[in-house]
Amino acid sequence: MLWLLLGAVVLFLLLGGMSAFAKASVTSIKALFTWILALGGLSLALLLILTGRGGVALGALTLFGPLVYQRWQAARGRRAGGPRTGAGNSDSGPARSGPMTREEAYAVLGLRPGASEPDIRNAHRRLMRGAHPDAGGSDWLAARINQARDILLG
Repeated sequence: MLWLLLGAVVLFLLLGGMSAFAKASVTSIKALFTWILALGGLSLALLLILTGRGGVALGALTLFGPLVYQRWQAARGRRAGGPRTGAGNSDSGPARSGPMTREEAYAVLGLRPGASEPDIRNAHRRLMRGAHPDAGGSDWLAARINQARDILLG
């Protein structure tokens, strides 16, 4: 009976997690996976140190340099006061309202400003393959990709 109850709780948590995952923005999902990898790497480094392979563990810990630097830069940018802009802006999730600018449209499609019409169409097609709701993607993300294409192609 206890195992049945425990299984029901685990199933409830999994379904709730899947629901939250479907509603999450791409940046928050990236951050989640980054932290999962970071915690896994730290656990591996601790195990290597405990088994007497400290040199290998220190070498593996140097892989965290980019993550630490990125977090340090983000914290430094927030302290400086100004709002962050660009594709790395975590405030550009679903809560944002208003029309999309051309710069945002280029960032959504992963293109540089001034890209040609075939480049825009190819980027849209490539992104929609994975983001389309029929392929298991997000409705919100597919709408943003379509909006970016419409803005850039007029």
